[in-house]
Amino acid sequence: MVEMMENRTWDEIKVGDSASLTRSCRMEDVELFGVATGDMNPTHYSAEQAQQLAGYRKVMAHSMWGGSLLSGLLGSELPGPGTVYKSQEIQFLHAVEVGDTLTVSIVTTDKQAPNVVAFDTKALNQRGEVVFQGRAEVFAPTVKVVQAKAELHEVSLRRRHHVFEDIIERCAPLAPISVAVCHPCDQVSLEGPVEAFKRGLIAPILVGPEAKIRQVAEEFGFDLTGIRIIDTQHSHESAEKAVALCRSGEAEALMKGSLHTDEMMHEVARRDVGLRTGRRISHVFVMDVPTYPKTLLITDAAINIYPTLEDKVDICQNAIDLAHCLGVPKPKVAILSAVETVYPKINSTIEAAALCKMSDRGQITGGELDGPLAFDNAISAEAAKIKKINSPVAGQADILLVPDLEAGNMLAKQLSYLADADAAGIVLGARVPIVLTSRADSAKARLASCAVAVLFAHARRAKVAAE
Repeated sequence: MVEMMENRTWDEIKVGDSASLTRSCRMEDVELFGVATGDMNPTHYSAEQAQQLAGYRKVMAHSMWGGSLLSGLLGSELPGPGTVYKSQEIQFLHAVEVGDTLTVSIVTTDKQAPNVVAFDTKALNQRGEVVFQGRAEVFAPTVKVVQAKAELHEVSLRRRHHVFEDIIERCAPLAPISVAVCHPCDQVSLEGPVEAFKRGLIAPILVGPEAKIRQVAEEFGFDLTGIRIIDTQHSHESAEKAVALCRSGEAEALMKGSLHTDEMMHEVARRDVGLRTGRRISHVFVMDVPTYPKTLLITDAAINIYPTLEDKVDICQNAIDLAHCLGVPKPKVAILSAVETVYPKINSTIEAAALCKMSDRGQITGGELDGPLAFDNAISAEAAKIKKINSPVAGQADILLVPDLEAGNMLAKQLSYLADADAAGIVLGARVPIVLTSRADSAKARLASCAVAVLFAHARRAKVAAE
C-alpha cells in the first residue's frame, strides 16, 4: 500500500496544534551525520575519546543530529510538504548518547500573515530529561498537498578504501626491487612501472622494442630517465629475455606488459629455462572490499583452471605465505564450495575436508583452515550463526580458496563491479613473484600489485638470509 502524506496550510493551522516523532539514535546515524556534515569530532566516534575529552561514558551523538529531527517533523508532518524554514533557536540541555531514544515535539504558538507560523520545540529522552528546547519559525504552505511519500534511496555505511594505501605505505622504508617488465608497449603497461619507479617501489628493467617503448613514452609524457631498457624484436623475445633476467637473479620480480598472459606464462613454465619450482604456480587476488572489514585474498582465479587436490595444497600455501608478507600472522582460510557440509556428489566438499585434515597433519602450515564453507558462511558471522556453524574461520576469512578458476574469476569480478572493490594481483610459486596487470586495473591497483611484489621479495630475502 502506498503511504500518503498531507500538509496543513496556513489557513488550516491553529494555535495549539502539535505533532511529534520518536527516534532512537544508532551509531550508524552518528556516522552518517558525520559524513554529511564533515564533523569529525572524535567524541562522536570513540567511547574512549568521549570519556577522555568530555567526561561521557558512551559515544555522544552530534547535538544537531537531534536538532535536525525538527526539520523532518516540520517538513513531513506539521505544516508538512511546502514548508520553508525561517528561523530556529535551540538550547541544548543534555547530551544524546548512542542508544538514547528521543521524542521530539512541536506546538503551534503564533501565526503571522501572510504565512509565518511559530512553534515551541522540545525533545525528551527515554528518561524524561529535556535534551533541547527552543523556538522555530517557518513559512507555512498556502496550497493544499496530498501525495505519496517519496521513496528515498537506502543508505548504508562502508569503510573507505585503504587496503592498497596501507600496502604501498608499508614499502616506504624498503629498498626498491629490480623488476623485469615484459613488453610494455602501450600506455597502460608502461604507466604502471614508470609510476612505481617514481614512487620508489621498483627499479624497472623494460624489456621490449626500444623504439616502440620510447614512442609510447613520448606520446603520453612518461619520463624514462634513469630506467634501463633492453631492446627486443618482438613479444616472444621479450618474454624470453625478461624470464632470463629473473632466472639469473638480475631481476627479483617479473611484470607483464602488453603481451598476452599465456605467451609470458609459457616462458615462465618452461622446465629447462623457466622459473618453475617444486611448488605449483598460482594467482592471488588481493581485494580491497569496502563492505568487508579487512584485506581479502582470493585464489586461484587466473592460472589453474580445474586444480586437483594436490594443486590446491600449493595454491593454499602460496596464499598463506603471501598473507604473512601482508602482516597477517595466522590467516584464516575458508575453502569454498556451494554448501557447508561434506557431500560426496560435490567433489569440492571432499577436497575441502581433505585439505583441512592435511593442515592438521602439517602438510599445509601457517594458516587456520576450515571447509567446506559456502561463501555467505565464510564472510558473514551472522550467516554462520544462523546455520549453527561453529568455526574459527567462518565469518572472518582472510583467504578464500575457490573450487576452480571459473568460480574464483566470477567472484573477484562480482566484488569489483557490484561491491566497488579494488583488486590487485600477483602470481606466486615461481622463482620470483609475477605481477599480472589488466587493462581494466586502476592506477592504484597497479601500484598495489607492485607493492605486494616488493613485500614478497623482501620477505624472501629475509628468509634466505635467515637460512
